[in-house]
Amino acid sequence: MKTLISLVYVFAISQTLVASANIPRQFQEFSTTRHQLNATLVQRELGNQVSNATVIFGPADSRYKNSTARWSIYAKPRIQVVVEPGQASDVSTIVKYCNENSIEFLAINRGHGSTASLGSFNGIQINMAGFRNIAIQPNGESAWFGGGVYDGQATAYLWDRGYVTTTGACNCVGMLGPGLGGGHGPLEGVYGMISDNFRQLNVVLANGTAITVNETSHADLFWGMKGAGHNFGIVTSFEMDIFPRGPDLWHYHNYIWRGDQLDAVFTAFNDFHGNGSTPVNMTVNFGGFQINTTITKEEPIIWWTFAYRGTAEVAERYLAPFNAIDAIYGDFGDVPYPGVSVAQGNGEDQFICQDNQVRITSTAGLQVYNLTAEHQIYNGFKQRAASNPTLAAGCGILHEGYSTEAVDSKNPDDSAYPLRADHHLMLFQTIIPPGNPSIESAAWEWAKEVRDQWNEGQPGRPVNTYVNYANGYEPVKQMYGHEAWRLERLRGLKAKYDPDNRFRYYNPIVRADGISPH
Repeated sequence: MKTLISLVYVFAISQTLVASANIPRQFQEFSTTRHQLNATLVQRELGNQVSNATVIFGPADSRYKNSTARWSIYAKPRIQVVVEPGQASDVSTIVKYCNENSIEFLAINRGHGSTASLGSFNGIQINMAGFRNIAIQPNGESAWFGGGVYDGQATAYLWDRGYVTTTGACNCVGMLGPGLGGGHGPLEGVYGMISDNFRQLNVVLANGTAITVNETSHADLFWGMKGAGHNFGIVTSFEMDIFPRGPDLWHYHNYIWRGDQLDAVFTAFNDFHGNGSTPVNMTVNFGGFQINTTITKEEPIIWWTFAYRGTAEVAERYLAPFNAIDAIYGDFGDVPYPGVSVAQGNGEDQFICQDNQVRITSTAGLQVYNLTAEHQIYNGFKQRAASNPTLAAGCGILHEGYSTEAVDSKNPDDSAYPLRADHHLMLFQTIIPPGNPSIESAAWEWAKEVRDQWNEGQPGRPVNTYVNYANGYEPVKQMYGHEAWRLERLRGLKAKYDPDNRFRYYNPIVRADGISPH
């Protein structure tokens, strides 16, 4: 009888396991990797473990297209299932579920990462769009931000309540994507980079453990999160400094010059910036070369935009050298700070924020502009406008300059961000038609040429790559620091907090196979 009962019991257990969508990990003899997922399966297995506010869907769902849209689709991750957690504790549950089932996971906010390493991803996307709450603290010195907050949202919310904080310059970009890699932006000369103002972060580690990271709790990781944070965890919320909003109006001034003014323009810029001594309230300027067919199809124009923290009276005194250069277009005005990004072309609905483009990029970090290099770059653009107008039409060669006083005042050893001596960020970017190998090859050749011309124009300086502008083919030391101690410290943190390298899809410190330099 006991034997019969035992057989019946074993049979019942076997039937239960067969009926289950998958065998629990504790009953599996070997670890397996899920190559084929679907939303129905994940909903059945994960759905009852997470809050009711969590949503799970796949490619057949109408929400999938918007949720997986990316700024660049050059190296698009393969998203089999999207999970949008409803509360912070759900993120831990999702990560643990992925680990138990050998499923890769990728947390995203606004989808602006454009590095080649993202192209190797295949698994579940954790979309942080549900974490967009902002809470100003009673003392008015800091605020808590959800992990899905983005620049334009934060700027408008704080400004309406009498505050500002450090964000990127582009309204559509998430705060944390740039912030975990340092985070340049308009107010960096006044208050530092985004990461300089982190007070603490709530982080879900690779094993699903949720921890708080600050100067007294996991202080070693706090150092790493400020410049290399994409490598270590998912931030569900963070507290950072906020500041009284300052002047009610900011001044902007936009210019367009023809190419024959190149020497005058870049000479004026080197005088204006003084290799790191830009007037602190001349917060941000950027511009460069692009084709504007309403002016000419034969050569690129030089366009530029400036933002000043204050009104025209003082700003235009600083801009007098640029006003003296014969321009074919000018536009200026005074607006509240949230309107500056729109005046400069960085609004959520403007061209720079358009999704789903094939973008080929390269980048460099400079201290001053080399006129010889700028001539070479301009002439190369002009040649391509004649020989390959399709390629040239989508290209913009961007030069970013900031006031840097507050950035320079920080001890560079106090965070993982390694490139405080770079005063200008350069970005070559061309948008190309999809599925055109010859155009893509020509675009990469051009991207490398421009990058090398920038770097050859500053002999004796190391080749640096701002991690948030990296295309993913650069050496690790260019992104995370040439000093041996920096890389050793980061690798040590990686071994401690993510020994299985689960966070390896955004310019990783520990590289996966298959990424070779262009």
